[in-house]
Amino acid sequence: MATDSESSTDVPRESNPSVDGARTERTPDSDEVTFGWEGVRAGFLTGMPIAIGVGGYGIAFGVLANQAGLSVAEAALMSATVLAGASQIIAVELWADPIPIAAIVATTFAVNLRYSLMGAALQPWFRHLSPTQIYGSLVMMADENWALTMRDLKSGRGRGAFLLGSGIVLWLFWVGSTVLGVLAGESVGDPDQYGFDFILAAVFVALAAELWEGRSTLVPWLVALGTSVVAANVLPGRWYILIGGLAAAAVEVMRHDG
Repeated sequence: MATDSESSTDVPRESNPSVDGARTERTPDSDEVTFGWEGVRAGFLTGMPIAIGVGGYGIAFGVLANQAGLSVAEAALMSATVLAGASQIIAVELWADPIPIAAIVATTFAVNLRYSLMGAALQPWFRHLSPTQIYGSLVMMADENWALTMRDLKSGRGRGAFLLGSGIVLWLFWVGSTVLGVLAGESVGDPDQYGFDFILAAVFVALAAELWEGRSTLVPWLVALGTSVVAANVLPGRWYILIGGLAAAAVEVMRHDG
């Protein structure tokens, strides 16, 4: 017959943190997404070179805004609240007296519908975050930092605040360069003569190179390119942007489901 002391040694006792003074730390899963200062910092620093390039495009927007008659405060407010270079340039190009509100809304709506696809691509990581973290990050989402965020999250680091951090640095450079462009608008003249019109294209080429994953991505890229070119020559406005993205997404769904 076993004694009480023998029973206590035979039966393993579960560790109690309050008694043992030790606390077991859980190792995060490889697919865990966290939201913290490290992600914000990493996004901010990683986005800095891209933000500098975007700043050159912001100067071009500021010059165009000045030519359209917008004040420094008006142009800065647009950049601070919209944070979408293509839409803003389209808006100031359509600017007139009286302002064609319907045309501006319809055109910018078509251009910005691509953000619905971009947000959907981040859904696997967003489901780990709270609504406040998700929508707070989406406010700062632009094409450039979305591409950087996709690359970072696919690497498995799980830094859910990366989109926010990279968006903050883009926002700062975009608003600041807009103000600079408006102030320098009268002396700069046509921004195209300095090559500012090519800056955004160069930024997107660099981002595309980062997102390239080999021949497996060639098919959707070619479908998006071909569909966009055809749509641009058939449909008015900027609908070709959304149509190209939807066509590529449809091809990917068929390839994976087939």
